Amino acid sequence: MQNNPSSRKAPVGLLIRAIRSSDTEALAALVNLPGFRAGTLRPPYQSIEETRRHVENSNPDAMRLVATIDGQIVGDIGMTRFRGRRNHVASIGMGVHDDFAGCGIGSALLAAVIDAADNWLNIMRLELTVYTDNEAALALYRKFGFEEEGILRAYAFRAGCYVDAYAMARIKR
Repeated sequence: MQNNPSSRKAPVGLLIRAIRSSDTEALAALVNLPGFRAGTLRPPYQSIEETRRHVENSNPDAMRLVATIDGQIVGDIGMTRFRGRRNHVASIGMGVHDDFAGCGIGSALLAAVIDAADNWLNIMRLELTVYTDNEAALALYRKFGFEEEGILRAYAFRAGCYVDAYAMARIKR
């Protein structure tokens, strides 16, 4: 029997669903949390209007999901499929509310996207970048079969200095 990384019990009341335009204000609050933002490429103080533009002008080849507990958005994940000769590949990015990190929300979000990629969209390769110092995210991605493929030196400017990132991928076999 294969180890199922999504077998961890999700928090009570956790719901994974598609993003809605009515989520804009809650998403803006989420992406402005310091812990959430530290793991992303987002600058501080993202406005509600900027978030609204991002939600309403979403790429048609993208899947955006949120995790909610009792109606509160506690995480989000996006998966964008490439076109042409890379049609078998999608890129993902995700984050979890600072107060809910380590509660299984990231696992639930990642499991939902991987299920869609593997069983509904015929996506063979999922790619992502993750800061080399983000141990919790690295552990999560490794649990789901992602492997480091390279290091991206001075990948981004964060909190006054340049930080490295890993290029990681999961290939469906």
